[in-house]
Amino acid sequence: MALTDVAVLLVDDDPVFRQLVTDYLISQQATVFQAASGHQGLELFEKKQIDVVVADLSMPGLGGLNMLKQLIEMDPSIPAIVISGHSVMADVVEALRIGASDYLIKPIPDLFIIGQAIEQAIEDAVNQSANANLQSSEESALQTMLESEMGPLNQLSYQELNDNLHLLEQSALAAKSVQQQLFPASNVDYPLAEINYSLFKNDDISAYFIDSTMVGDKHLICYMAHFHPEDNSAAFGCVLLRSFVNQKLKLYRNGLSTTLIEPFNMLSYLNERMVKSGLHMQVDVSYICIELTQYRVAIGQAGNGLRCYLRNHMGLAPIALPESKPLGSEHWQKPSTQFRSLMPGESLCIATQDQQHQAMLLDDEFVGLVFRENIASGGFMELKAK
Repeated sequence: MALTDVAVLLVDDDPVFRQLVTDYLISQQATVFQAASGHQGLELFEKKQIDVVVADLSMPGLGGLNMLKQLIEMDPSIPAIVISGHSVMADVVEALRIGASDYLIKPIPDLFIIGQAIEQAIEDAVNQSANANLQSSEESALQTMLESEMGPLNQLSYQELNDNLHLLEQSALAAKSVQQQLFPASNVDYPLAEINYSLFKNDDISAYFIDSTMVGDKHLICYMAHFHPEDNSAAFGCVLLRSFVNQKLKLYRNGLSTTLIEPFNMLSYLNERMVKSGLHMQVDVSYICIELTQYRVAIGQAGNGLRCYLRNHMGLAPIALPESKPLGSEHWQKPSTQFRSLMPGESLCIATQDQQHQAMLLDDEFVGLVFRENIASGGFMELKAK
């Protein structure tokens, strides 16, 4: 363990846990600054030279997630590890999305895990900082190397996810709680576009998932996924898929990868991760990236359970994409892709092939994620440029 002279900002409102972690890190030669709240954490971060932040997400007042957002605005390169309970998995996913290096789940059985996570987060931050100065001709080879080196980080995060798979599979209540936190409101408003959707479930868990995020200032990505088998593990699949997307989002923000805005490469990457996960889960995915200055659109699709449509005043027109096997298939080869420009008055939609869903889409019945026994499971989403 190489924590000598590493300055750790530890933010947690539990004084017993905070002191236990502090004593352990000091025994590993680290310097520790303790904060009992998000506000105290911000104050210490401004006053002290901090190498890494370790923060609990569930704190009264200024919570760990909002504190982390402010810390990253102050220093985008700061390595940060978040600690969470099972009930706030959505906050974990959001923390990874805005730039956290890793996360741990309470209760933590061995404090060595925290030390290991700190060491890995600092090592990755150093690698990224050094690599940012290389010439563009060297960056392609470097990216491959970096993604290989990030293996331990990915494995650590995956191990944390895997530890929770059994819980989600056995407990419908836990799976429902985790999944509900991952879904946004029915309308997501971005600076130059908006996402609207409806997903209907007949059971506690939805086998369908939607997600979207801005990638830099010019690109927006969104996707809809359908998991097989349709059981409690679909909730785990949602977390896993979003975690994989977050890994590429962090690389993009550090100037080390453009995979996230390339549907062909992104779906190829997701398939590789799903196969290597060993979960025997297959996923139909329709994935869209739009460049918001020229409204150039790239569309990728894996599997046949979902379909992309172009919507205008005439109605819905299906976008022709060749057949492709779902992600996680044993003999998966490549996704189907198409490129086009979005004209004024046009929007892009992803939907199941159920006629009732398509009729509701045309009637603009966007209600978010809801339980409806009288409507087939599945639904639709729409990306509309402003």
